[in-house]
Amino acid sequence: MINQKYMIQKISIQQPCTEMTVLVTPELANFSGRMHGGELLKILDKVAYTCGSRYCGEYVVTISVDKVTFKEPIFIGELLTFLASVNYTGKTSLEVGIKVIAEDIKNHTVRHSNTSYFTMVAMDEKGNKVTVPPLEIKTEEQKIRFKRALERRKKRLSS
Repeated sequence: MINQKYMIQKISIQQPCTEMTVLVTPELANFSGRMHGGELLKILDKVAYTCGSRYCGEYVVTISVDKVTFKEPIFIGELLTFLASVNYTGKTSLEVGIKVIAEDIKNHTVRHSNTSYFTMVAMDEKGNKVTVPPLEIKTEEQKIRFKRALERRKKRLSS
């Protein structure tokens, strides 16, 4: 019997981006071979959770979904890449923006199929809200995302 040692490496919190990939299989689709919107929403929620919890190092829950734009249909056999980023942080909440890229593996083509914005709230193990680390804005793109997220937040709160 071989004694295997596992290397455990500490990683930095506040990783503001996450990328995940999923293959669209028949159980995710309807009779026309297109992915069900509800199945996509379920995956988007998992991606938002992953991005948010990796960023703040806490359990996060979805508080709202501001927008989900279905630009293109997604078909069985396509590979979906979810590009998620923390766009904004408040005291206990954060916005995760997700861009979905559909890849037709056979034809070697990609297209932007969906965009969504999830607001997540950080919680401790007792269900109490906890403070999230402030977002360090380093690039011009992050500045633009932050500004747009702040506008969405203001609009949501004024409704």
